[in-house]
Amino acid sequence: MNRQDFIRVMTVGAVSPAALGPKSAQADPLRKPKKVLMKVGCQSGGTSKENLEFKARHGVYNLDGGAPKTIPGKGWDLADSLAKKEACEKYGISLDAYHFPLESSGIDRAQYPNIMLGKSPERDREIAILQQMIEVAGKTGIKVLNYNTTILPVLRTGRTLDPKRGNAEYSTWNYDAALKQNNPKTIAGDVSIDQMFERITYLLDRLLPVAKEYKVKLANHIADPPTPAGYRGITRWNSPNVFEGIQRFAKLYDSEYHGFNFCIGSIAEGLNDPKTEIMPIIKWVGERNQIFNVHLRNIKGGWNNFQEVYPDNGDMNFLHVIRALRDVGYSGMVMPDHVPTHADPASSLQAFAFCYGYIKGLIQTVADDV
Repeated sequence: MNRQDFIRVMTVGAVSPAALGPKSAQADPLRKPKKVLMKVGCQSGGTSKENLEFKARHGVYNLDGGAPKTIPGKGWDLADSLAKKEACEKYGISLDAYHFPLESSGIDRAQYPNIMLGKSPERDREIAILQQMIEVAGKTGIKVLNYNTTILPVLRTGRTLDPKRGNAEYSTWNYDAALKQNNPKTIAGDVSIDQMFERITYLLDRLLPVAKEYKVKLANHIADPPTPAGYRGITRWNSPNVFEGIQRFAKLYDSEYHGFNFCIGSIAEGLNDPKTEIMPIIKWVGERNQIFNVHLRNIKGGWNNFQEVYPDNGDMNFLHVIRALRDVGYSGMVMPDHVPTHADPASSLQAFAFCYGYIKGLIQTVADDV
């Protein structure tokens, strides 16, 4: 406010809240800041000494530790899982989540392919292994297992160079360019959205009772990106209308252990105007208490054409996103996910360090709102 504006306000009375902008607890000690439960987290690097020290240096004290060792034909090694937890605790880091081996690499490379192929009795043997993994997670104190139920892998068509950000490269998807590549169908052939949901429910009917027993939340990541129906034979469960897909999945079960690895970027990839359309999705899922983990990545663009950029130079305003997460009482991790790359060998670490500081700053900002 300049001197003339100040004199004008003083002559007509007290300054309005709109004139001063958002208030903070420091500005008015009688007002209490809104409670913020979320914390910065990460899913990269595992539980090596080098990675844990890197996380601690950047104030990241909550972690998805990847996964413990696998015992072939059985599941996870409990002793190794407990050792991972102990390694984290030496640095004051809480091991909050693991990656279930239902990944985003696609059915042709899947470790347990028969689940999403809908092939019995092979899928029953694979599900039994996943049930054992939930048991190990629960005995380790793991709160969340992040997973995917996809047939197509993560889809991209190239990279976009940004000279204004030091020649950073942004992972890019363009549907028209993808069609020109004429990529084949997967081993799954043609799969409708109803078939996708049948296979998902077959899986979760058998996993959720175990998750409830061991108090482990199952957090599904939507397919990345949402695509038009029937692309390469597949209609993803969150496509072509990403919000409708999320709602259908959310309503499959009334269980506190059924929810989302809520990837802001992947959801935005299915929207025409991510900046505005993401907000009601956060509200709807958040008020159902089905956001179990958050991937905070930004994009330029949207449905069928986007670039994955830094958190501060995409189309979504992440200050508004973090406020929305706070307002629905989200209490889990907010983590960087895909990050831009560049020529420096340390580009990944640099990008993650930037993202950690950015997320921590946003959380501190909304914690000071009143």
